[in-house]
Amino acid sequence: MNKKPVYILGIESSCDETSAAISCNGTILSNIIAGQEVHERFGGVVPELASRAHQQQIIPVVDAALSEAKVAKEDLAAVAFTRGPGLIGSLLVGTSFAKAFAMSLNIPLIEVNHMQAHVIGNFAARERQEIIAPEFPFLCLTVSGGHTQIVKVESYLKMEIIGQTIDDAAGEAFDKVAKMLNLPYPGGPEVDKMAAIGNPKAFKFPVSDMPGLNYSFSGFKTSVLYFLQKQRQQQADFAEANMADICASAQYTIITILLKKLTQAVAETGIKNIAIAGGVSANKGLRKALMEKQETSGWKVHIPAFEYCTDNAGMIALYGYYKWQAKEFAGLDIAPTARYGF
Repeated sequence: MNKKPVYILGIESSCDETSAAISCNGTILSNIIAGQEVHERFGGVVPELASRAHQQQIIPVVDAALSEAKVAKEDLAAVAFTRGPGLIGSLLVGTSFAKAFAMSLNIPLIEVNHMQAHVIGNFAARERQEIIAPEFPFLCLTVSGGHTQIVKVESYLKMEIIGQTIDDAAGEAFDKVAKMLNLPYPGGPEVDKMAAIGNPKAFKFPVSDMPGLNYSFSGFKTSVLYFLQKQRQQQADFAEANMADICASAQYTIITILLKKLTQAVAETGIKNIAIAGGVSANKGLRKALMEKQETSGWKVHIPAFEYCTDNAGMIALYGYYKWQAKEFAGLDIAPTARYGF
């Protein structure tokens, strides 16, 4: 007996991607993402410009998601949206649209924590696309431009942060290194690309050791800055002449910091099912290091498709479906929040 189709519209607007997606009973039917090129000239996201771009793009993006999924808006069971964390102006656009759209259709509204949705991205799949999803419980290393967390995941709706950065995120560390090297924005993928042809042991940077399972990347960023300043005083084109090796060494250090705490978390919890999530999970160096851990340490590693690593509404629509099953609905008085823990 076929299940009745439950169509969920997901809306993601936490930073500089305007995205809309449709899920049906946990399968992704469409996942439309519109980027914002306006930020490239500034070398980073400008919040005011981001929110204006979301206003321009959200209706066309939602329309495209419905069209690609071949779903009429009247067939939707609920609207799920990113409540936070993120840029408050950007979140306001998505939240306001979701509330108005849900109210006009008289269907439930579902608020979603952006970081929890990244974890759920490990379960995202298109029609006729087979994936091997992680088994519960598992540990998820969630790494993005604004967050670095180790999350213990016991079910779709039960997660606990057991370690996180106390200052800067791993993604920010990648971007700052790129900026110091005058690489184009966004910098993280550029560092990853250059690292592939460099020597990761060419230069040594410090590996932080915070108490417990927490992270810190501020000391690493400072060490790279001072290193480059010193070398450029002796050789003006030092960075250009050693670009690949600097990127490889910096990336190697960031990955070492990440995996050191993750290894400790595995030892403390006894959980060897491992997943990654967030924008930095697209980093090829991190993916390779995790697969090597699987070979040497007996971990069972799960890596999401690239489509669900960066900010996207597919993960919002999927998490919205699980919350719809649990009847976890939000009221129309709900407001976005820039900081949203769990």
